[in-house]
Amino acid sequence: MTETNNASDNSREWAAQAYALLKKRQAEEKQDLQKQAEEKQDLQKQAEEKQDLQKQAEEKQGLIDRVSKENIPGQLKTFDEAELGEFDDNFTWSAMVLAAQGKKINQISIDEIDWLTKLRRGLEETRKGFVTELLDKLGDDPLTPESLDDLETLLLRADVGIDSTDKVISSLRKKLNEEVVGGEAGINFLKKELKSIIDKPIKNSGTDLLVPKKGKLNVWLLVGVNGVGKTTTLGKLAYLSSRSNYKTLIAAADTFRAAAVEQLKIWGERSNVDVISNQSKNADPAAVVFDAINSAKKRNVDLLLVDTAGRLQTKNNLMDELAKIKKIIDKKVPDASIESLLVLDASQGQNGLNQAKSFAKSANLSGAIITKLDGTSRGGVSLAVSEEVNLPIRFIGAGEGIKDLRPFNSYEFVEAMLADK
Repeated sequence: MTETNNASDNSREWAAQAYALLKKRQAEEKQDLQKQAEEKQDLQKQAEEKQDLQKQAEEKQGLIDRVSKENIPGQLKTFDEAELGEFDDNFTWSAMVLAAQGKKINQISIDEIDWLTKLRRGLEETRKGFVTELLDKLGDDPLTPESLDDLETLLLRADVGIDSTDKVISSLRKKLNEEVVGGEAGINFLKKELKSIIDKPIKNSGTDLLVPKKGKLNVWLLVGVNGVGKTTTLGKLAYLSSRSNYKTLIAAADTFRAAAVEQLKIWGERSNVDVISNQSKNADPAAVVFDAINSAKKRNVDLLLVDTAGRLQTKNNLMDELAKIKKIIDKKVPDASIESLLVLDASQGQNGLNQAKSFAKSANLSGAIITKLDGTSRGGVSLAVSEEVNLPIRFIGAGEGIKDLRPFNSYEFVEAMLADK
């Protein structure tokens, strides 16, 4: 117990040092921004004075030689990082998750802390009905066959899925037959097992982190039923891509839902990414993709994000539409790197899993994006998607903001899902 307390004290001290460093860095950046703002005001004032003098000269000489304020040098930098919050348990937990992955104190950013805090809070409902209840039942006592029965019920309730649950419980039973397993050791073993389930399809794909490949056009098709946040997710993905310095373009190929095109245009403006669309009613999605590819080639775009229809009259129509789009891509850019990413709403639980199974059979999926993890008690569905559909999770969303979509990190996800009280 003393060792645990010491480790906790050390963690908090390390986190406090990281917090102090971030606070200092943020204050310095704000000072820099203030200085830039003052310099810009001075330049504007000088430009206005110059304009006044030129106007006087024009009146005298009849000359027109205006100076535009837009051409003033010294563009003001925008402060894109999140604000540093309080030094609390969320900050300490987030800092320690980063430290466990090899981050040094001076390498931690406010953005990373902000994201992990949102992820932990987002998975709170899943955690409440899962790890909190599990810890209450276990206490400091060793695992027993009865506590494994309780764990099995909790896993199923969190929509982890039957196959994933069987796998975890079988591994724990085997371990119990070999040795006495205490409560804390049981939780650590559980984390390891859950992470192994999620990591398996990622490792099998040969790509740990999905990023656009250099030197070729990357086309990412976002598929999924209406209502899962597909269009919104694409908008956030465009922001993430452009912010990561990939030249990005959006194709609004969900032409059967008029609002989708307007939504994408708004997201495009927020992300500073152009949107290729066709305003005609029920325009051909494949034709939109055709135009978008032509534009992408002319502009040397790295990543073309394609929003596809979420619902047509029949499932066959939907799959035929996807097949047409892929045929266009293959014909226009045969060397393109294509990803078909299924967007799933975590709050739909088993319904989401059934969607994944249905799409996987006919849409040649290469990955999944799990949205709406914030506030759902069914965050465990991510494990079911990994185990039962063998889909690598590529991105997750845990919030409404433009920055609340991130590349999936299995370690961070499991730690957030099983964070203790």
